[in-house]
Amino acid sequence: MPQNKLKSRLFDAFLASWTVWFALGVLGLWLVGSPRKAIRAATRLWVRGVLFGLKHVVGLDYVEVGRELIPAEPCLIVCNHQSTWETLAFLVLFPDVAIVAKQELLRIPIIGWYLRKSPMIIIDRESGSKALKSMLKESREALASGRSVLIFPEGSRMKELEPIKFKRGVELLYAKLGTPVLPVLVNSGKFWGLGGSCKRGGTITVSYLAPIPAGMPAESFVRKTESLMEAERSRLS
Repeated sequence: MPQNKLKSRLFDAFLASWTVWFALGVLGLWLVGSPRKAIRAATRLWVRGVLFGLKHVVGLDYVEVGRELIPAEPCLIVCNHQSTWETLAFLVLFPDVAIVAKQELLRIPIIGWYLRKSPMIIIDRESGSKALKSMLKESREALASGRSVLIFPEGSRMKELEPIKFKRGVELLYAKLGTPVLPVLVNSGKFWGLGGSCKRGGTITVSYLAPIPAGMPAESFVRKTESLMEAERSRLS
């Protein structure tokens, strides 16, 4: 058995056992009224355990570049999507972040409960304009409460070398929220790709790019952000 596959299976076993302990927290948090801050703190603890397992079992770590560029105030964060890794890691990189997530994730046992109670911004992609209105409303509420909003504008996980192309929705958030946008680029697909079954050792780079101020025409914002992220993706390839 190749070494990467063996390490991946060992990590999967670690993840399963760690998640069982995490699941026990559901009952405790439910008994005390499901306080949101406690739920988010518990979720960050679980993610730190996952990252610990990736580092020490698989040999997969990460490095941040340009963290000084993160705005001091809550903002809209846009990131490319190559792997499960960034959906987890961002809960640690940006404590209390509100992630725009698809409704299907609510069906996952335990994880779905935490997503709903944190709360994250859950959208039903089949409901069209209704989903966009709900996403905008909940994003405003999150920003008003001091939480940054994270969206993966490609809509789903993409192959490592796939050109970055935004889908509908992010331009609406940019135009209506009136907040700076922090573009973030990850190369996680190089180590934990679409299939998700095999992870390999290495160092994922999280690149924070220069924030884009509010007020640009929405189409210009999309083109500029795609271009910046694509240039960084090519640099890291």
